[in-house]
Amino acid sequence: MLINDPRFSPAGVLAPKSKADLAFIMHSLAWLASNGTAAIVCFPSIMYRGGAEKKIRQYLIDNNFIDCVIQLPSNLFYGTSIATCIMVLKRNKADNRTLFIDASGECKKVTNNNKLREHHIKKIVGAFVSRADTEHFTRCVPYEEISKNEYNLSVSTYVQPEDTREVIDITKLNAKIEQIVAREQVLRDEIARIIAEIGG
Repeated sequence: MLINDPRFSPAGVLAPKSKADLAFIMHSLAWLASNGTAAIVCFPSIMYRGGAEKKIRQYLIDNNFIDCVIQLPSNLFYGTSIATCIMVLKRNKADNRTLFIDASGECKKVTNNNKLREHHIKKIVGAFVSRADTEHFTRCVPYEEISKNEYNLSVSTYVQPEDTREVIDITKLNAKIEQIVAREQVLRDEIARIIAEIGG
C-alpha cells in the first residue's frame, strides 16, 4: 500500500487521487538531499483545501520543510489561465519562518498570455534571497502564525495586496451632490414658471 511507502507515510495520509500535487511534493521531498532545495509549480488550491491536503501541509510546516511560497501571475503557462504558484522546499532551514512572495503582478502582457521579463525574475529572486518584508510584496511569517491560520499557505493570507481603488473625498462628493440638487431645483422652478406663463 502507498500509505506504507516511505515517500508518503511520514504525513500519515495520502493526497487525494484526483488532486495529487501534494503527492508529487512529498515524492520530491523524499529525494531531496539534506542541503538541497526543490522548487515545484503547484495549483493554488492545494494551499488552502482541507482534509488530507491540510494534514500534509501541517506535516510539511510542523517539520519546517517549506521555505517559500511564490504566487505567480495568471495566464503564464501554456494550456492554463490559472495563476499558479511555486512551493520551495528545504531540509536545512535556518529558522522556522516561511517566506511568502506575491509576484502576481510581476509580468508583461504578451498577446493573450503574461510573460515574466528578466527584471521581474530578478525582483522575485532578490526577494527570495533577502527574505526581507516588503509591503504588498513579501512577508516572512513565523510558524505560530501559520499554525494559527490552520496551515493555510495562500500568499494572500499573509501578503496584503495593494489597494489601487480611487480614494473618494466624501465631503467634496456631498458638496457636489448638494450643488447638483440645488441647480436641479432652480431648473424645476424655472420650468414651472414658464408653464404657468404659457397656461396664462
